[in-house]
Amino acid sequence: MPSGDLAARVTDVLSVDADGYREHAEADAEVIKDAIEDGVFDNPQAIVGLEYEFYAIKDDDATLRRVPRRLLELIGFEKELGLHNAEMTTSPQPLNGHGLAAQESEVKARLQTALNVTQSERMRLVSDGLWTIPPEGEDATTYLTDSVERTVEDEAAEGGERSVRVATNMSDSARYHAMANTDRADVAGMRVEAPNVSLQADTVMPESLITSIQPHYQVAHAPDLPTYFNYAVRTAAPLLALGVNSPFFPADLYDDEATAEDVLADGWMEHRISVFETVLNDPNTGEGKVRFPQDLDSVEEAVDRIATDDTMVPMPVEAGERFDDQFPHFRRKHGTYWRWVRPVFGGPTRSAANARIEFRPIPAQPTVRDSVSFLAAFAGLLESLVRLEHPVHELDWQTARENFYAAMRDGLEADIVWITNDGKETTDTLALYEDLLAHAEDGLTSRGLTEEQAAKYLYPLRRRVRQQLTPGRWKREQVRSAVDDGADLETAIETMQRAYVRRQRETLLEGSFADWIGD
Repeated sequence: MPSGDLAARVTDVLSVDADGYREHAEADAEVIKDAIEDGVFDNPQAIVGLEYEFYAIKDDDATLRRVPRRLLELIGFEKELGLHNAEMTTSPQPLNGHGLAAQESEVKARLQTALNVTQSERMRLVSDGLWTIPPEGEDATTYLTDSVERTVEDEAAEGGERSVRVATNMSDSARYHAMANTDRADVAGMRVEAPNVSLQADTVMPESLITSIQPHYQVAHAPDLPTYFNYAVRTAAPLLALGVNSPFFPADLYDDEATAEDVLADGWMEHRISVFETVLNDPNTGEGKVRFPQDLDSVEEAVDRIATDDTMVPMPVEAGERFDDQFPHFRRKHGTYWRWVRPVFGGPTRSAANARIEFRPIPAQPTVRDSVSFLAAFAGLLESLVRLEHPVHELDWQTARENFYAAMRDGLEADIVWITNDGKETTDTLALYEDLLAHAEDGLTSRGLTEEQAAKYLYPLRRRVRQQLTPGRWKREQVRSAVDDGADLETAIETMQRAYVRRQRETLLEGSFADWIGD
């Protein structure tokens, strides 16, 4: 799309009255709360789903590639922030053996088709937490910060014109570009701050460094959502520690004075967390919009938090015929309600209306099986912990938050505080995961899976615990080995990344990260 047309659409977004938008969202919240009271959001059983993000590379050398929009439409994927991004959303399925198998089969079927189609373009989709090799002939800094200004007609602006900044490599969603042009643009940091990395941009494009998987768990009885939510908050740290997969940035983003030893010594296991927070949070005000969520006391509180959350970009709302078009401003506002665990209220029809929990801490994983393992573990945990009234709900919220950022920094080496089933507090990693994964398995078998089926889904995660090896640790060992052999930082990171892509090519659809361990 020509940047002038995009700039005009951004101007349309910026013309939306913020106060009116907020008032409509708050009115929509009352519609939702009335529907919850009437049982509209209740369902006969738990339902699961998955959002799965990828980025594209040039097939022969693993350099980043932009995905043609026509190609995204052809493979049935959705556009995400950057031109290199693509996202798949699975169809919701009941939480049972057939439902989990359907989730895995759908991901594999659609991904296999996508891989076949993109191969003809000498392109490959990669499942990874953070890309590290920029497009051929470009550097990451320029790719992430390049933008242009366009002047468009705007009767509401002084002189009848407005200057609009458009990121060169961002998708053509007006919402993304409007974040850099609203009079509240400083609500977003539009920067990346991490050990030995400091990048400032004029748009939110640096967020396109990162990709994730997002398991969804739909509760059967909407008023019970807070109980499930508060358990999910406490499982965020141990599941993140198992899933860390973004310990490195593209080499040119590191400070000039940073050495390879500095990067290896100071870097965190999961930089995706800090990227999302520093790009979208104002560094000068409080907690910011992207943050670890507070506990919930009631389902009404969950609805109100979304409705009253700070508005970054008021979006135009069009009438529709879906059930959740009865609260369209609330739906729009939910899109910028950025918490690492967040409630969701929606559904295309009244019978499909649901209250669910979206779990956002996990980066994209090396293989499909690893991703489905996290979906199964998350769902199994919520089933079991709530049903058995596991004592970890007594873990202080502040401790749960500290656990989360410790997991971000150190992965499985973090000192995570957990309360086991017998009520004892521990920081022992093996004791924590023995309890955690036993309850995940219990939750799956309680939904009708055999012990063998449940064990199969959880095996990739159990193997990580036994070997004390995550994808993030694997990457660090690859870079450490290359540096010890005399490689500079850029060469070491790119060598690691190409090895990651090579192993993923062999295991993405039919193997797991467990197959990499010991290589």
